[in-house]
Amino acid sequence: MTTEATDRHALIFHGTGGTSDGNWFPWLKQELERDGYRVAVPQFPTPEGQSLESWLEALDGYSDYIQPSSVLIGHSLGGLFTLRVLERFGPVYGAVFVSAPIGVRPIRFYDSDHAFSGFDFDWARITANANHRAVFHSNDDPYVSLANGEELAQHLGVDLTFIPDAGHLNAESGYTKLSPVLDAIHRFDALRPHEEQLK
Repeated sequence: MTTEATDRHALIFHGTGGTSDGNWFPWLKQELERDGYRVAVPQFPTPEGQSLESWLEALDGYSDYIQPSSVLIGHSLGGLFTLRVLERFGPVYGAVFVSAPIGVRPIRFYDSDHAFSGFDFDWARITANANHRAVFHSNDDPYVSLANGEELAQHLGVDLTFIPDAGHLNAESGYTKLSPVLDAIHRFDALRPHEEQLK
């Protein structure tokens, strides 16, 4: 039995100082909904009240979005949060990380990112809880250095998708759409029928 598109859920996580309607999130939400996904973009407390505990509490209202057919997408601190979600919940079908900090300096907000959750990760559990993974980063990110994307991709066992001269891959850098992320999710989806047949 194959997974119907309407059974698919997606969560998009913003970063520090971000909003649920910022950057390319509304565009991606609309595109995924056209593909039959049920999509949510939670608003987390930030920067005031920003902590792993407060973000996990905010995520409680979206627990039904985290299931084996789901895709998680995290930008910046939202990517770090995605790693923490995968350590605690799962499995999910796929996870996408955009400009995510994992502790490799320079990181502009290193202290606040470290205070959010620290930078020690259970990589074995994370990879076990996300069947498919994709990592995006640029060389001139003013907030999170490229080495973070390179090491994250290595830990996740995937190739880094490098987007040159794209800054933090946010609206500030001119990105209110981010087609490579949608393309990655489409690649995940293309594998679903084959994987369902193997079950």
